[in-house]
Amino acid sequence: MTTLHVIAHSPFGDDRLASCLRLLGADDALLLCGDAVYALHAGSEPQQLLQAAALDQRLFALDEDLHARAVANDLATPVDYAAFVELSLHYDKVNSWL
Repeated sequence: MTTLHVIAHSPFGDDRLASCLRLLGADDALLLCGDAVYALHAGSEPQQLLQAAALDQRLFALDEDLHARAVANDLATPVDYAAFVELSLHYDKVNSWL
């Protein structure tokens, strides 16, 4: 069963991102939104964790949140809200890391 994992909290406040990456299955995907897009900040520890996870085409970031927080991104595929809905339909389930 495939899962789209959604994280919206800053990666600098707790261990959600690291915990999620440990549980991510080979066919699962990760969507960063809200303050979670700060994980893509170049040179940061969260970005290094994401790079080490080698998610290839399974890492996404909400484009609106990237722009709102002025986060440069060369690691995640930017998606708009319509693509977010499509992703949620593509995977068997969606797990929001509250």
